[in-house]
Amino acid sequence: MKRIITVIIAIALIACAALAGAEGYTIGIGQFAEHGSLDNCRTGFLEGLAEAGIVEGENLTISYQNGQADMGITQQIAAQFASDKVDMMVGIATPMAQACYNAAAGSIPTIFTAVTDPVAAGFVDADGNAVGEVTGTSDALPIEAQLKTIRAMLPDAAKIGILYTTSEVNSISAIEIYKELAPAYGFEIVESGISTSADIPLALDALLTKVDCMTNLTDNTVVSALALVLDKANAAGKPVFGSEIEQVKLGCIAAEGLDYIALGRQTGLMAAKVLKGEAKASEIPYEIITEPGLYVNSAVLEQFGVTLSDELAARAIEAE
Repeated sequence: MKRIITVIIAIALIACAALAGAEGYTIGIGQFAEHGSLDNCRTGFLEGLAEAGIVEGENLTISYQNGQADMGITQQIAAQFASDKVDMMVGIATPMAQACYNAAAGSIPTIFTAVTDPVAAGFVDADGNAVGEVTGTSDALPIEAQLKTIRAMLPDAAKIGILYTTSEVNSISAIEIYKELAPAYGFEIVESGISTSADIPLALDALLTKVDCMTNLTDNTVVSALALVLDKANAAGKPVFGSEIEQVKLGCIAAEGLDYIALGRQTGLMAAKVLKGEAKASEIPYEIITEPGLYVNSAVLEQFGVTLSDELAARAIEAE
């Protein structure tokens, strides 16, 4: 009898240990700014984890923090995650992902998402190989598709304005691609750099006098101030093209953009492999969604008197 009780206790202890292990996943999720595309990334990320059997409240504890587009706060968040010794840091958007990776110092795997240029961000080398225990997904913009669409929608336009944050490496990389590709479509890119959101009003006032329309990047500081950008652009009679569906919902005329929930879900599935010990972060190549969708805002199209060609109309998705 005593032997049976001992065996039962041993089995119970093993079960408890297994349960403790299952409940041991602790993730620090840092989001650089509060706006729709990054929120969708976070939602998709949790969906991806859930698909892999890792569910918040069941076998997952999450510490979520938002940097409010402030680099000081962003770095404090990453440092706190490291101090708490979370099992994984997740950085949504380039500045947050960089802060997490630096704070992790190689001891905690870092997963990134909504990072336009992982090479420029310092996560992978020129051959796409991870430089440490880091991997994730890129939201590289379909820039050529965007230029084609702008040309089709605005046949007489000559100059495209881009407002960007000088400290965001993803924005700088995207502008270089825009400059390289724009001449083939008869465009000149006119950019204006800002340091903080406080610089946006004056920068916009000057930029809007020089261009026929604007296009947004996935620049977190600028997108966080999208309402202001749209107010000033509309007052100047200049349409603004977005970089994803949430910006079009808020009043951009159209966007060749990505589905950020799908991007986040893809990232969550990658993170699950690392948490389960199926692979190290450094062993998983970063991934990218390659098929953009054309999102349009019919009310804004009408406002600016723009009619879609049959080709654009056939694949346009109304942003509701």
